[in-house]
Amino acid sequence: MRRIPSEVMQAFAREIFIAAGSNADEASIIADHLVEASLMGHDSHGVIRISKYVDWVRAGQVVANRHIRIDKDKGALLVADGGFGYGQVIGKEAMELAAERAHKHGMATLSLRNSGHLGRIGAWPELLAKRGLASVHFVNTSGFGILVAPHGGSDRRLSANPIAAGVPVQGGAPIVLDIASSVVAEGKIQVACNKGEKLSEGLLLDGQGHPTTDPAAFYASPPGAILPFGGHKGSGLSFFCEVLAGSLSGGFASNPDSPTAGRLVNNMLSLVFDPEAFGSAGAFAEDVKRLTVWTKASPPIDPGGRVLLPGEIEAQTRKEREANGLQIDSETWRKIAASAALLGVNSPKV
Repeated sequence: MRRIPSEVMQAFAREIFIAAGSNADEASIIADHLVEASLMGHDSHGVIRISKYVDWVRAGQVVANRHIRIDKDKGALLVADGGFGYGQVIGKEAMELAAERAHKHGMATLSLRNSGHLGRIGAWPELLAKRGLASVHFVNTSGFGILVAPHGGSDRRLSANPIAAGVPVQGGAPIVLDIASSVVAEGKIQVACNKGEKLSEGLLLDGQGHPTTDPAAFYASPPGAILPFGGHKGSGLSFFCEVLAGSLSGGFASNPDSPTAGRLVNNMLSLVFDPEAFGSAGAFAEDVKRLTVWTKASPPIDPGGRVLLPGEIEAQTRKEREANGLQIDSETWRKIAASAALLGVNSPKV
């Protein structure tokens, strides 16, 4: 493992994406998002993605310098298309549109199809919460990201299908939930593979449908599969992510025969609420605060432990990594440096 200051990594990533064809603004947005994900401990959606993004843009599976297109506008309801642009840019533009409509109409529904990889999904409810809005988001892929076995199944049929939600907190950081409906994100399997580590039991099946702790078995032939979290509960939520994000948007649910199954496409349904439109924003904020205090006052089950709300672990990790640098394993760094060299970008001395 090596420690790299986040500002060094951000500048390096920005250079890579400019060399890969993005304009300076787009490159900064992508680099900022990936570095922030790593800062918060979401390594699976952080800088480990740089080399993969470079591969995708060089193959034409992601298109640089694209912007969101509105295909249907009914005021509080928007249907938009990302044109296979970088998800960090498309997602940000989508949330800015949703925020504007929610403030105008009291709530907004935005259905997004054909975005490139949207990265850390928690970034989107976080952005909205900073604008005083509550939200919930459902995400799928249309076929390229089929990774997860359904409950009772033995091979890949569903995507990892994250669900995220956020709420503003008066005088404090937003509370943000960001979870995959699978028991583990695929990127975390890649991280374990790169580090040469075993995974915990109960996460993976190998290509024969048998439980395994070997991350390499997931990438073998035949490939393994990730299990849904909570058995039938996670599997059921994953199914409805496919319906709400994929089928409803016109971006398609996970299926190898989907028209866009040959590239990683994210679709997302975002429901956004302005507390002021439902009554008093002050009363809403006070009740959220009361719920927070009440929840955290539960006596810890472990001596010396404490009750954590969604996002608090990420905040702790960010504080530590801002002080000490990002943790990047040798294999991930090798792949990033190789992508940079391919594009004529020199790696920083670290």
